[in-house]
Amino acid sequence: MLRIYKTDVDGNLEKLKTIEQNTWINLANPSKEEIKEVITKTKIPESLILKVLDYEELPRIESEGKATLIVVDVPYIEDKKSKNKYSTIPVGIITKGSYFLTVCLNETEVINEFRHNKIKGIDTSKKTRFIIQLLLRIAAFYTKYLNLINKEIEHKEKSLVKSTSNKELLSLMHIQKSLVYFVTSLKANDIILEKLAKGNVMNMYEADLDLLDDAMIENKQGIETANIYIEILSSMSDTYASIISNNLNTIMKFLAGVTIVISIPTMISSFMGMNVPLGFLADNPFSFIIIFALSILISIIIAIILKHKDML
Repeated sequence: MLRIYKTDVDGNLEKLKTIEQNTWINLANPSKEEIKEVITKTKIPESLILKVLDYEELPRIESEGKATLIVVDVPYIEDKKSKNKYSTIPVGIITKGSYFLTVCLNETEVINEFRHNKIKGIDTSKKTRFIIQLLLRIAAFYTKYLNLINKEIEHKEKSLVKSTSNKELLSLMHIQKSLVYFVTSLKANDIILEKLAKGNVMNMYEADLDLLDDAMIENKQGIETANIYIEILSSMSDTYASIISNNLNTIMKFLAGVTIVISIPTMISSFMGMNVPLGFLADNPFSFIIIFALSILISIIIAIILKHKDML
């Protein structure tokens, strides 16, 4: 999808039909025809655009001719019903002369905020400011998604109190996997922000540097928050694994105690059933009752002893 925007006199983004200078060109999962149209009009190297259209593309800064490519990872919800719904996706920011281009394989919530005029103070003619505003919102979205993940962790914790099933533990594993993706992407984005702060990539005014400072602080907070949640999840997983193991040991101990108690009547009846003289019990009409009562009495005594030793 090819969309073209330009800031109007009121400071809002206005959608255009043709590519002009000082506009924002947004490519989301573009077709070959749309890529060709952009290349023809802007003279941006095709290789820079195609590189971003790869899920495995790493954050970096690259120049080719007069065009500069900045690749950053953006938080992304693949599918709300998916187990691994939180992920990251590369977004390319390309500048060349008076042209400003963003490229991504899918629509992202961050880009959509800009498209729908939810971010104030945008000016498509001020490309450097626009880039930093975009980077700041990306860092803020990591914080937003981390808060959502934290709520999921709290929900899973309440569920685990009631049932320590494999399903719940696997859910924690999927959340932890998403957090690892977030930390990796945040650290890579942090390197990009530090490179931009040196001023070698783009010329920046003092106001731009202040905004970039905010983006760096937000990004570092995201890294710290994600690491804390990973530690919490790791601790939770270890705790509940210990609980499951302890419950299993308790059940096995109980079953062993019950087996011992039940085996007493079996042993006595086996001895009494041997083809040997039984003394006074041989001709006693109450021999069965006596043997049965003796078995029960010994079983009760053994059960009391095992209970005292916390085996029942």
